[in-house]
Amino acid sequence: MTFNFKNVYIKETATITGPYESEGPLGKYFDLCHKDLYFGEKNWEQAEVKLVNESIEMLCKKSGIDISLVDVLIGGDLLNQIVASNYAALKFNNSFIGIYAACSTSTLGLILGASLIDSGFINKAITFTSSHNTSAEKQYRYPVEYGGPKHKSTTFTSTGSSAALLTSNGDIKLESGTIGRVINSRVCDVSNMGAVMAIAAADTICRHLKDTGRNIDYYDLILTGDLGIYGMKILKEYMHSEYNIDLKNYNDTGVMLYDLKKQPVYAGASGPACAPLVTYGYIFDQMRKGKYKKVLLAATGALMSPTMVNHKLTIPAISHAVSLEVIS
Repeated sequence: MTFNFKNVYIKETATITGPYESEGPLGKYFDLCHKDLYFGEKNWEQAEVKLVNESIEMLCKKSGIDISLVDVLIGGDLLNQIVASNYAALKFNNSFIGIYAACSTSTLGLILGASLIDSGFINKAITFTSSHNTSAEKQYRYPVEYGGPKHKSTTFTSTGSSAALLTSNGDIKLESGTIGRVINSRVCDVSNMGAVMAIAAADTICRHLKDTGRNIDYYDLILTGDLGIYGMKILKEYMHSEYNIDLKNYNDTGVMLYDLKKQPVYAGASGPACAPLVTYGYIFDQMRKGKYKKVLLAATGALMSPTMVNHKLTIPAISHAVSLEVIS
């Protein structure tokens, strides 16, 4: 299902990261980079709450808007019951919609916020998401102090939070959005999220092109969210063999966020923060400089839980996509 939006723009964004992200190739494009994973808090979960609070506060500061003028906050994270987002929302006296789409939460939030604005129900929305390497590891695998070995196909959960202000004016237009379907790629390996999510990305990209009547060359850049180096390869091969589409103008935010040769991040970045950090930080900078005019961002998410993985079930996945256009 694809929605075309008439008058919705991303007016401003804010990006906050941890140390690994700041030391990667895109470090200079982020608004604030912390040098440790605690951020002055007692534990990792509270550190993630602080990340969200900081990103929303910074967004308001950069855009010059009072938070009281924002109609609704829309956001989510990876933790159980999206507690990082819930606790962060306590600080702001705004209506709040909590969402969960794993690592595709950012694009789902943009689609929901844009739909509310385009329909005339609201005027302004802030969408946000976050992830924290050590809080995610603690929940989905085991605390990092255990020092457990990892497979080379494992992705490295990014630490960061991003926020975007949606309004009826700006220079980055949110032109359309495609809500994904839950896809079962028959993969049950929790150490290979790229393989889990690649087919979902292909499904959403192709349905977006079909719904809009476009071919792949319409976009200057196709971006996926956190497939990593192995999922990226699977997607390219699958798109060619199943749809006869060659992804030439393509990259993956999970590959872009870190220096895979110098940083110990395995197959690349993952987490809900990954796609928006790269997009709001680096890609928007390049769009404003004229390198890209039309970008399709298809963030991807593995809809898993430790309980279902322990049941030996395959892992479903989903991808939500947004079409972004720069307005000169």
